[in-house]
Amino acid sequence: MEIQKDLLEPLLRRFTKYVSIDSQSNSQNADNGIMPSTENQWVFARTLLEEFKSLGIIDAELDGNCYLLARLPATPGKEESLTFGLCSHIDTSGEAPGSAVKPQFHKNYDGRPIILRDGFSIDPKSDSDLASCAGRGDTIITSDGTTLLGADDKAGIAGIMTMLEYLISHPEIPHGPVEILFSPDEETGHGMDKVPLDRIRSKAFYTVDGGQEGELEIECFNAWKCDLMFTGIAAHLGTARGKMVNALTMAASFISALPQQESPETTDGYEGYFCPLEAEGTIEKARVSVLLRDFDRANMEARLDRIDVIARGIEARFPGGKIKVARSQQYLNMKEKLEAAPHLLSRLQEAAGRAGVETYLKPIRGGTDGSRLTEMGIPTPNIFTGGHNFHSRTEWASLLQMGSMVGVLIELVKVWGEQ
Repeated sequence: MEIQKDLLEPLLRRFTKYVSIDSQSNSQNADNGIMPSTENQWVFARTLLEEFKSLGIIDAELDGNCYLLARLPATPGKEESLTFGLCSHIDTSGEAPGSAVKPQFHKNYDGRPIILRDGFSIDPKSDSDLASCAGRGDTIITSDGTTLLGADDKAGIAGIMTMLEYLISHPEIPHGPVEILFSPDEETGHGMDKVPLDRIRSKAFYTVDGGQEGELEIECFNAWKCDLMFTGIAAHLGTARGKMVNALTMAASFISALPQQESPETTDGYEGYFCPLEAEGTIEKARVSVLLRDFDRANMEARLDRIDVIARGIEARFPGGKIKVARSQQYLNMKEKLEAAPHLLSRLQEAAGRAGVETYLKPIRGGTDGSRLTEMGIPTPNIFTGGHNFHSRTEWASLLQMGSMVGVLIELVKVWGEQ
C-alpha cells in the first residue's frame, strides 16, 4: 500500500521521540491506589496533549488521573456517523530497565542476528517473526540492550498520532468522529481503574496494543492475583529448635509447591498458568504475590481453589505458622462480549483488507485495557502494532509492520464513516 511508505518517516520520528521519554509504571504504587503510579507518565501525557494541539485538535483534555481523551471531528456531512474510539497506554513495563532508552536502527535488515549490549541478542533462528522481516528493506528498531524499547505501547500511540496527522492533512477523505484515549498504568493492571466513562461517547473501541503484523485479538486470559501473607514465629536462632517458624521458609515452600509445568515459561497457546511475581519478608512476616491466568472461567476457579489447598498444606507442615490469602480479579476474557458484537471485528477485517494486510485471530496471553473496557460495556478488540518481545531488553519493532498498522487505522476510520 503506497500510503504506508509516505508515512514511514513521520512514524519513525514520532516513535523515536516517544520511546526516549521515560514513562515506566510502578506496580506497587498502583496497587496502593496511586494514579498514575509514576510522575514520568505525566511528562509523556503532557507531551501528547501539546501534540494534539499542534495538530489542530482542540477537543483534547488531560484529567487529574492522567487519562488523555481527544476527539477528531467528523468531516462535513459525516457528523451523524457513529463515533468509535482508539485506545493505547502511555506507560511501559517495569519488568525490565526502562529509563534512558537509546533506540537503535537496523536498516535494510538482512536476517543476521542483532547483537545488543550486556550479552543480549535477537536471533532470527529462534524468532520467526524477526526472520520474516529479512530482505524486505525493513528497519528493525531495538534498544541498545540495557533497557526495554517501549514499543509496548508507544508503537500504538505513534501509529494513532500519525494516522491523525494524515487525516487532518487530507480533509478530502470523508470520515466520522473518532475518539482517542491514552491511559496510564495499563502494565500494572490498573489502566481502567479511573477511566472517565462519563466523558466517553463511543460505544465501541479498539486497543492498538498487539504484536505481529495482521494479528487481531478478541479473546484474552481471565486474570486474578493472589496476595499471600505468611506469619511465622521469631526466636533466637541459637535456641530456635521447637520454637521458631520461619515465614520466609513457608513462602519458599509455597512457591516450590506451585506446578512448574503450569508456569509462563512452560506454557503457550490456550494453556493457563501460575506465576509467582513478587516475594519479600523476614522470619516473622513474608509476602508472596501470584498471578493466575486461564482462558476458561471454570479452570480459573480451580486454580483459585488450588492456591488455597497449597496454602493449607503449607500451614500443616509448619505448625504455628499462618497463611492469609487475598484474591483480586484483574480482568476477564472479553471473548463472549465481543462475539455478541461481530460487526466490530468484521469492520476491522474489512479495513485490513483494504490496506492490503492479511489478518488472523490470536488469543492474547495477557490482557489489555480493552479487556476492562469490554467488561464495562464498551466492546474493544485489539489491533497489531508491529512490536515484539515486549517487557524485555530484546524488545523490537518493525517499521514496515508499524506502517501497516497505520494503513489499517486509516482504513478503519473510513469504514466506520461509511456506516
